[in-house]
Amino acid sequence: MKALSLSYMLTFLFLQGFAQQIGNIASPAHFKRVNATAGSFSYWLRHTKLKKDNTVYLFNGEKKRNQQAQYAVLDISIGKRDLQQCADAVMRLYAEWLYAKKQYAKIVFLATDGTPMDYTSWRQGYRFVLRQQKLQRLKSTGVSDDRAAFDNYLQTVFSFAGTLSLSKQLKPVTHPDDIVAGDVFLQGGSPGHAVIVMDLAINAAGEKRFLLAQSYMPAQNIHILKNPLSISPWYSHKFGTELKTPEWVFRAGSLYRWP
Repeated sequence: MKALSLSYMLTFLFLQGFAQQIGNIASPAHFKRVNATAGSFSYWLRHTKLKKDNTVYLFNGEKKRNQQAQYAVLDISIGKRDLQQCADAVMRLYAEWLYAKKQYAKIVFLATDGTPMDYTSWRQGYRFVLRQQKLQRLKSTGVSDDRAAFDNYLQTVFSFAGTLSLSKQLKPVTHPDDIVAGDVFLQGGSPGHAVIVMDLAINAAGEKRFLLAQSYMPAQNIHILKNPLSISPWYSHKFGTELKTPEWVFRAGSLYRWP
């Protein structure tokens, strides 16, 4: 009962706004966070800021109908269009990390038709235009290297990419024992869904626990998911044949990684 009471107390303090980033979410008892090298994607994810308001809003400012799925809400823009949904949120986080490191040449996402949409071309004034049901790269403006141009680039990516294209870009992870922060649980297609591993902890026996984040439909705040099988938001890598999240169930073999 003592551990349970401590867990509830930590959750209460967290929801009151004392924790301002992913790394402040208390790890499970007897687990320690896995080391994250400064500058790595896992380090960046762990230091992602959180909102004090635990409410999930849609892109149009309305509250999401289901307010029971989230443990916390990331302090990242939704945008003003119904675009930043599940796969888009995963791409957004990966792109924001690379953008912060100024590794612009690595910001490339596949469109559903297989066209690589690279940010380097976008910065040079090229745009991706749909012609005869195929994306074409056309020079249409001058150098576009400010933050507004990057946001517009992401909106275009979200318009033409999704879970299916993401499943073709990412590489399968054979076994969940190998899970790392930044990995993605993904079911490509229509319907499909994607959630991203935000942080990782491990105990002396080698069991790993991880936090998951998602957006959903309609486009909404990216949020840390509750674990529907626990009072804790942490998931065990020993989930068996199915990983059950509040709004989706992933089959074993659904884990992917950025190449």
